[in-house]
Amino acid sequence: MPELTPSNREAARRIGISETALRKAEGSGRIAREPDGSWDIDKTRRRLVETADPHRSPLAAGAGTEGTPFARLKVAQLALKVEAQRLSLDETRRRLIDVSEANVALDEIGSTMRDALLNWPARVAGLIAAELGVDPHLLQTILQSHINDLLTEAADRFDPAGLGGDRATDP
Repeated sequence: MPELTPSNREAARRIGISETALRKAEGSGRIAREPDGSWDIDKTRRRLVETADPHRSPLAAGAGTEGTPFARLKVAQLALKVEAQRLSLDETRRRLIDVSEANVALDEIGSTMRDALLNWPARVAGLIAAELGVDPHLLQTILQSHINDLLTEAADRFDPAGLGGDRATDP
């Protein structure tokens, strides 16, 4: 049978806290009265221990609160704070960069490589044609066709349809 009392003062005394602490916990929603308005002492004590700050509450001091929701929340807050500091340090050391900066850098590298590949047939077609004894213009045309196919295939592989925007409508 649950131990019930209608009095704030009596409930606080039985739990081992001040009446003010009991009222504050009720006001903040950490604990609640029974539907009939009385306090269930065991249930209220258990709820106070679960939600207590181990460093401030006499209830939580020796209760082994490592598994309480409050203790888990404190650990999670600490972990998030550490992760935020690590990310900030990585960003300061330039191990992290903004996504837009990375996209600009990748676009610049990609366009430089594309331009180098597109200009390569015009630079080497005469030399290769002389070695093979074929028409330089025909060789340049064939090389350009294969380079264009290679670049189209690479573009399809790195930017499949639906992921990075529609290439057909990009300017």
